[in-house]
Amino acid sequence: MSDIGSEEMEEEQGPYLGEYEGGRNDNEERHGQGKATLPNGDTYEGMYDCGKRHGQGVYRFKNGARYIGEYIKNKKHGQGTFIYPDGSKYEGGWVDDQRCGFGKYYYVNGDVYEGDWQNHVRHGQGTYTYAATGTKYVGRWQNGKREGHGELVHTNHKYVGVFRDDKPMGKGKYVFDIGCEQHGEYIPIEQDKEDKGAEDEEASANIIPKWKAGKVTAIHLQTEEEDEEAAKEEESSQEQPPEAPEGEAQPPAPEGEQQAEETKPEEGAEAPQEGETEGEAKPEGDEQKDETPAETTEAPEAPAEGETAEPVAEEAPQEEAPTEQAEQEAPAE
Repeated sequence: MSDIGSEEMEEEQGPYLGEYEGGRNDNEERHGQGKATLPNGDTYEGMYDCGKRHGQGVYRFKNGARYIGEYIKNKKHGQGTFIYPDGSKYEGGWVDDQRCGFGKYYYVNGDVYEGDWQNHVRHGQGTYTYAATGTKYVGRWQNGKREGHGELVHTNHKYVGVFRDDKPMGKGKYVFDIGCEQHGEYIPIEQDKEDKGAEDEEASANIIPKWKAGKVTAIHLQTEEEDEEAAKEEESSQEQPPEAPEGEAQPPAPEGEQQAEETKPEEGAEAPQEGETEGEAKPEGDEQKDETPAETTEAPEAPAEGETAEPVAEEAPQEEAPTEQAEQEAPAE
């Protein structure tokens, strides 16, 4: 056979569409357990439903990354583990190919985040541990940044306060293991911008929080009983209706009904029957009763057959330097 004939044969066969071994349904779609090699070199072994990855499976990327977990209609959905090319790893929930729900991420530098995720980033309540120093941030996250109330726990002290845009801002306190706490607040200070040309003139200002120290007091550790009592009092104050002021006039008796005067019964008078009360008669329903109420760089989506993907691990945030104990001023993180 001539070379020309061989080239014509290759053109007739068309492009390489991959390989598949496994079950099929009546429509010749991949269905049930199967193993596929995609045209880009990736492989998948697991469950199929009507031609799509659906159920438990293992997807291996040609660059070394892999996903072991649940799929729904070709997308990572449910519980699964993704191992990235750099060695970092995520274990937890997935929704529509995105990290979502509760999960744990092991970064390549040894840092670990454990908590809530949404849209592929840290979002909700979570704990981030810095491997280099052992420092932990425990608190709220929003769109991958520390936002809201949180605690930055160091070896022998911790900061408790509010974070804004990944930085401590506003009132807070440093609690030291020696038995005292320093109150104060972080004030935003705008740093001088470096001269980098006209293109950077409209760049956002570099805001650095500076700690303004206040009074130092002894640590008060509130017990569980005190916490419960405070919660009950707050709930009671919010739900209990206000009491009527002393001396407030009672509502008038119904028209035509006279109010009986309280008198001493004469000798020989009949005793009141059971259920009757002596003295002033009150209209039915007039009596009030006080009621007290009881007590996250993006990881890629798994490609459809024939699609290439380059999974990228999430970048670990840099740790802020722990603050040192000071009588007047604690340095910024």
